[in-house]
Amino acid sequence: MKLFCDSEKLDDYLLELAEVNYSNPMIKEKADELFHPFQTEIEKAKIAFEFVRDEIAHSWDIQSDRVTCHASEVLDFKEGICYAKSHLLASLLRSQGIPTGFCYQRLMLFDTPEKGYCIHALNAIFLKSLNKWIRVDARGNKEGIDAQFSTEEEKLAFPINEDLGEKDYPVIHAKPHPKVLAVLGENTNALKMYKYHLPESL
Repeated sequence: MKLFCDSEKLDDYLLELAEVNYSNPMIKEKADELFHPFQTEIEKAKIAFEFVRDEIAHSWDIQSDRVTCHASEVLDFKEGICYAKSHLLASLLRSQGIPTGFCYQRLMLFDTPEKGYCIHALNAIFLKSLNKWIRVDARGNKEGIDAQFSTEEEKLAFPINEDLGEKDYPVIHAKPHPKVLAVLGENTNALKMYKYHLPESL
């Protein structure tokens, strides 16, 4: 799939935002722990991706009702849904000068169309050494989900079944989508939010 940036300025994918708060002392400390100057950008991207994928729990997987949004919050509590985890990954990589954006998919919420749809978040990373964007999904692996870091072919968490109404949005957003931020801001119970209130389309 051909990807499109919603901004022509690569620097927009490095901006600090309320949700991507990489000046926060906790983010800085974690970045100092994960990264060092001798790593390549690809090594840093893989390290950050695997940290968020493996060390930050997905709220639904652990059945936690805590809603997190800002990267520092996600890191502090070590949990969040895909939206929140995408904010943390972007924060860690932007702190290293690696342009990182937000991508979205429309997926079946559970296993059939009758159970509804949801918007799922993942990230796109621009690797200057390869002069290309790659997408990664740090949602978190479990039985049936095996997302990996790859510069060659996408190894995302979910295959898209367009026949069942699923969709891969081709836009790389410089900022988290307003619908994503709205749902995180309006809900106080992550489990109820996940089951009943996630946006169904962008």
